[in-house]
Amino acid sequence: MATFKFELVSPERLVLSTEVDQVDLPGVDGDFGVLANHSPFLTTLRAGVVTVRTGSDTTRIFIRGGFADVSPTGLTVLAEKAVPVADLKADQIAAEIRNAEEDVTDAKTPDARQRAEQKLAQLRDVADALRAA
Repeated sequence: MATFKFELVSPERLVLSTEVDQVDLPGVDGDFGVLANHSPFLTTLRAGVVTVRTGSDTTRIFIRGGFADVSPTGLTVLAEKAVPVADLKADQIAAEIRNAEEDVTDAKTPDARQRAEQKLAQLRDVADALRAA
């Protein structure tokens, strides 16, 4: 299988920079996968799990939103926050959910409330997926 360059960057640090076979991402319009020679595009990401496949190895990383840029040179993800799933603690996800619940309560406009509710639903989905893993 052909490989391509993948970089995952958070505000704190470069999380991952490597050659990969495939990356599956949580897009705002639905999950999608990227393989070598994918058509270029730019999209927004929602909170969820990025799955990175290299040979027989699979790495899962929780992100809290961001952007994905697929280009002829590879894939770059700029994430608001990125934490390896193996490092996640149930209390961290619970704190993220509490923050999102507060955002729903504090929303001043219908649009802000809708965005906050979507984020809350996504985080609950992540919590459910982590419990199932």
